[in-house]
Amino acid sequence: MSTKPAKTAKHIRDKWRGKSWYMVIAPSFFGNIELGSIPAQEEKMLIGRVVEATLFDITGDFSHHYLKMFFQINSVEGKTAKTIFKGHEYSRDYLRSLVRRRTTKVDGLFNLVTKDGYKLRIAVSALTLSRIKTSQEKIIREMMEKTIKEKAAALTLDQFVQEMVLGKIASDIYNQAKLVAPLRHVGIRKSKLISAPLQQAPIAATA
Repeated sequence: MSTKPAKTAKHIRDKWRGKSWYMVIAPSFFGNIELGSIPAQEEKMLIGRVVEATLFDITGDFSHHYLKMFFQINSVEGKTAKTIFKGHEYSRDYLRSLVRRRTTKVDGLFNLVTKDGYKLRIAVSALTLSRIKTSQEKIIREMMEKTIKEKAAALTLDQFVQEMVLGKIASDIYNQAKLVAPLRHVGIRKSKLISAPLQQAPIAATA
């Protein structure tokens, strides 16, 4: 009789032997919500790992299901792994659903620094109801940049991230840009934390 199944079962048991499970929690400005448990042989192996969730997982609001959130583990206390915000992005399906024919998609990619010294890269998109002129696109892009950089200068990372993922900053951009052209959607479709202030724990590089 073949012993392959038994060997496979033993391999699986050996794989998990000696590993402990740690509960990963979101940053305090997201209420320390539990994001799930992950295994590791040693605490130090958790540092720098990135955990993915949706904004729906955090807020419980189903309308937020399309927003993917990324958190990076930066410290471990007991069996709790604490995280910092690493970035976010629209799901591919949601982004695809926004695009329409005979309309214009105005994209802006900006680097900014928050009031407390965190550097981020932000991708903003505005989708119009009909095609618009290149000159209008330029004005809308300038409005995007002015709004997010003013916000960043006035807000800490925690405050900026909350306003960004909950739509407050996009709403501010929309209210200005709609005066240039009729708009269907404005959103910050992607963000990435580039670096932290020197006094903070370093941000591990990720793809």
